[in-house]
Amino acid sequence: MASSTQHGSNSEVNYITEFKGIGSWFTSLDHKRIGLLYMCSIFFFFLLGGIFALLIRLELFKPGAQLFTPDQYNQIMTYHGAIMVFMVIVPGIPAILGNFFLPLQIGAKDVAFPRLNLASWYIFMAGALIAMSTLFLGKVDTGWTFYTPYSIKTGTAATVMVLAAFVMGMSSILTGLNFIVTTHKLRAPGMTMHRIPLFVWSLYSTAILQVLATPVLAITLLLLAVERTTGVGIFDPKLGGDPVLFQHFFWFYSHPAVYIMILPAMGIVSETIAAFSRKTIFGYTAIAYSSLGIAAVSFFVWGHHMFVSGQSEIAGVVFSFLTMLVGVPTAIKMFNWLATLYKGNISFESPMLYALGFLFLFAIGGVTGIMLAVMATDVHFHDTYFVVAHFHYVMVGGTLMAIMGGMYYWFPKMFGKMYNEGLARLTFIFIFIGFNVTFFPQFILGAMGMPRRYFDYIPAYHSLNAISTMGSWLIAIGFFLGLYVFVQGIRKGPKASQNPWGAKTLEWQTSSPPPHFNFDVEPTVNAGPYEYK
Repeated sequence: MASSTQHGSNSEVNYITEFKGIGSWFTSLDHKRIGLLYMCSIFFFFLLGGIFALLIRLELFKPGAQLFTPDQYNQIMTYHGAIMVFMVIVPGIPAILGNFFLPLQIGAKDVAFPRLNLASWYIFMAGALIAMSTLFLGKVDTGWTFYTPYSIKTGTAATVMVLAAFVMGMSSILTGLNFIVTTHKLRAPGMTMHRIPLFVWSLYSTAILQVLATPVLAITLLLLAVERTTGVGIFDPKLGGDPVLFQHFFWFYSHPAVYIMILPAMGIVSETIAAFSRKTIFGYTAIAYSSLGIAAVSFFVWGHHMFVSGQSEIAGVVFSFLTMLVGVPTAIKMFNWLATLYKGNISFESPMLYALGFLFLFAIGGVTGIMLAVMATDVHFHDTYFVVAHFHYVMVGGTLMAIMGGMYYWFPKMFGKMYNEGLARLTFIFIFIGFNVTFFPQFILGAMGMPRRYFDYIPAYHSLNAISTMGSWLIAIGFFLGLYVFVQGIRKGPKASQNPWGAKTLEWQTSSPPPHFNFDVEPTVNAGPYEYK
């Protein structure tokens, strides 16, 4: 992709070693260090959200009360959802890998606004700590959706949690603005928009969603906080408000947010499939513009969440059609990835395993999403475990699989070390099998009529719930093993070469780890990002 000039640093000085002391990390303007700050904080919240998930599954292992009261169960479910959505999956890939690699992939020294980048991390942490404070201030039991009118009436610390989500939304907007400006203004000489890596295209499309959709959620949550504190009737039907209006506002953001979570994951899959197939990616332009297509259509599909909320039949038909329409750019990506794999010289390193796992799980999530887009079937599946399974196949099976694959793919570049490949593959096996054991039975439970969010269930649902709970233990083993592989790789892994995978994108043209300003000599781009022979 780049000219043959050596762009990496020849010394041992890199972004990790150039500045000493813990304080240098918390005041750093280096996008790579900020990416690692996000990594540490998001990994912590992922551990916390995962613990809440395991507690949910333990309670549902058998019918009847096991460990918690119904109120406690609702609180645990709320924290699991809120932490995983707002503190892990939404910020995850853009904040960690986007921050670290977007400037590297376009040949820039840093993001356009380094101080704003650091500020966005502090704002994110402030919002997350406010959210965590509710654990000691009366807890929250509204579910992560904060549905009215219950969220107005509950005596828990819902106002504080709402304000926390508002603050974290501000961080998301700032990150999105930074990425858009960086992509447009700081590309290396010769790097046109049609030469930028597909990971950058996915982050660019995600940034548009962050900037345009997040303010709607911010205003909605602010209105909810105002109603809770002043008693003004906005969403409360007793005061002349409309609770369905809250749903419209909330899902106008939250369905685009699904694509904020999944588009960066698709970018990682594009990178890894090209690198480990040793092939020029099939249909570069189609994949690039399909990201923009997904971002555009995602603004018009929110109404499928309200097929049973009393909206008109005409609105239901329109939203059903638009929801299915988003499958077109998504299918374009899937077919192009499969075409890239076809007759490729495929090697099954752990990043590739996660990419292939993504294809399998996301396909199931996508197909079941079409089933939920049809009003006739959604009426039966709505608010059952079928929706829970669909959501997790997209978010966990999609986004988290891609995060794991991306972390392993770029690990040598981030830390200049190699991890234990055998253990990394074992990690994938545990997570992949555990995930399917956990969530596939929930499709069957949903088809049988088991409602979501319930503390208890009838004995007929016991065996499938028991299987689902045992699957969650396999996932936990997989992620803890992955953490071990990660830490051991950083501490004791063998030194990594500049480009251990033989990839062609620009970040592999500098040293591992990169120097402070990424490249000793500004790279000149004279070819596309996937020019494999």
